[in-house]
Amino acid sequence: MAAAALASGSAPHIPVLLRPLLAAVAPVEGVWVDGTLGAGGYARGLLDAGAQKVIGVDRDPLALEMARDWGAEYGARLELVEDRFSNLDDHAEGVAGVVLDLGVSSMQLDRAERGFSFHRDGPLDMRMSQQGPTAADLVNNADEGELADILFLYGEERASRRIARAILRERALEPIETTLRLAGIVEKCLPRPKPGQIHPATRSFQALRIAVNDEFGELVAGLEAAGRALAPGGKLAVVTFHSIEDRMVKRFLQAKSGGGGGGSRHAPRITPAPAEWELKNRKAIGPDDQELGENPRARSAKLRVAIRTEAPATPADRKAIGMPLLKGDR
Repeated sequence: MAAAALASGSAPHIPVLLRPLLAAVAPVEGVWVDGTLGAGGYARGLLDAGAQKVIGVDRDPLALEMARDWGAEYGARLELVEDRFSNLDDHAEGVAGVVLDLGVSSMQLDRAERGFSFHRDGPLDMRMSQQGPTAADLVNNADEGELADILFLYGEERASRRIARAILRERALEPIETTLRLAGIVEKCLPRPKPGQIHPATRSFQALRIAVNDEFGELVAGLEAAGRALAPGGKLAVVTFHSIEDRMVKRFLQAKSGGGGGGSRHAPRITPAPAEWELKNRKAIGPDDQELGENPRARSAKLRVAIRTEAPATPADRKAIGMPLLKGDR
């Protein structure tokens, strides 16, 4: 199936920025890792573009269950692994490429029982792995300061303290266990949105989802794991959907692409660390008009691509690359 076929609707999911991604990493050959398999759009695109094999990694058992059906046509060229993408180097070494598509998938949003969406009533869950504490556990047990910090740092919600206070008032009356109840609490704290503005609960739900799944910690660890898994000359492609993630990816790659080294005239010159990455493009790649017409979900997406050098992979400075840190993480 070609990229055009995927975009035309013959696949169950429209992979965002697939066409520019395949163009940026061409030629596609060798073994690739799709660290966020989801509904399989990128894995299919890579296999159809010439990848010898794709190792599809996902922590969501549902994604792997679905992949066993659509992946049958690729046989041994598709290997499925249930794990976090921060561990992808445990399953791959010396590979030609790594793709990461961050955030929640439409497959997860569309299932009310997963608790990701404020448009559908369901249990307040939000766990990608379907294991561990849920969003309801967080909302009903965290103190006011922790909730406010999560909403502000992870969701960039300016009314974070007001919303946190409202959550504590409401949970004292009855535990908050469903998506629509939480959405209603948040809505009452904010002005009615004007036409074209996002739903009032968007940022709060995003923040809680990120906290429940440790998405920022996973992102940094996943970028580090990609550096360990890729062969010299291997390609990394990362698709992000909001500004915090994109800033983290940008700063991670900039910090490890040989920039800096200055110091000042009053201090000894600092020898820069060997470049671990070569930037394919200085600026992020966004959707074109054709893609925006086919898939409005792509409007906030950004693609960054880098090439692995021969330098050893080293850990990232989480604070320096802009990872939001809660008080307990600082």
